Amino acid sequence: MLEILTRAGSFVAIIVLGLVLKKIGVFREEDFGVLSRITIRITLPAAIITSFAGKQIDASLLLLLFLGIACGVVYILLGFLLNRRNSREQQAFDILNLPGYNIGCFTMPFAQSFLGPMGVIATSLFDSGNAFICLGGAFGVASSVKDGRGFDFRRVVRALSHSVPFVTYILMVLLNLLHIRLPGMVLECAGLIGGANSFMAMFMIGVGFRLSLGDRGQLKKIVKILVTRYGVGAVLAVIFYFLLPFELQVRQALVILAFSPIGTAVPPFTAELGGDAGLSSAINSMAIVISICIYVVLLSVMP
Repeated sequence: MLEILTRAGSFVAIIVLGLVLKKIGVFREEDFGVLSRITIRITLPAAIITSFAGKQIDASLLLLLFLGIACGVVYILLGFLLNRRNSREQQAFDILNLPGYNIGCFTMPFAQSFLGPMGVIATSLFDSGNAFICLGGAFGVASSVKDGRGFDFRRVVRALSHSVPFVTYILMVLLNLLHIRLPGMVLECAGLIGGANSFMAMFMIGVGFRLSLGDRGQLKKIVKILVTRYGVGAVLAVIFYFLLPFELQVRQALVILAFSPIGTAVPPFTAELGGDAGLSSAINSMAIVISICIYVVLLSVMP
């Protein structure tokens, strides 16, 4: 318990450090983009490479990739159904802001610290499917709903092909299935760079942290999104832990994943869609706080 609190406290301290340095002017809100690119395009791919090194994936674990997609589809459907009587703009907002997990920049550091090698692989495979949703899929559906046009799958393919973590996931899975090992020098370099992923991810979250509750109408929207998100997450966690036929480390990872916060790409996508990016950022920031609290409890009680 003490180790969990200490490590979680360290993550929170790094987030607070980023927030404080932004407040005193050492970093600006615009620097979030630079830190995000470093994390997503450099340290996270290196951490993915390291997590797969020397480990053999059971073919049955590939189901986790499709599970990541399925969870996103569930939230997209909920976003549509809960807003059947609302405007297209509100439907599109919820469809975009309900699904998608912040795994690479938030959950992965916890997985690396607490869940062991198999838990990290499970997290990576699930995130491969999650990428279909949070890096293009949800945006494609939301834009189609808002504009009344048909769904353009080419937009999703373009987004995924430019996602370095997604391409790295797919490449490492293929190499693993083909029993091809990367050279030792590559793994050594990846280990050195990937070791910085936990710090960079949490620091980036601190610099980008934004919380504005606004008026009561805005607060109501925030509560609706978060209650739906974590209520469904609780149901999924129970299903994952008690009903799926995977080993304990994998099921533990899935429980943690069910409570991951909303993806960091959601506010930029919301802005591109012409939605309320400030509201989306507030939801995103509150989700991070909630997920940290849930993670501390879960990691303390899970065997």
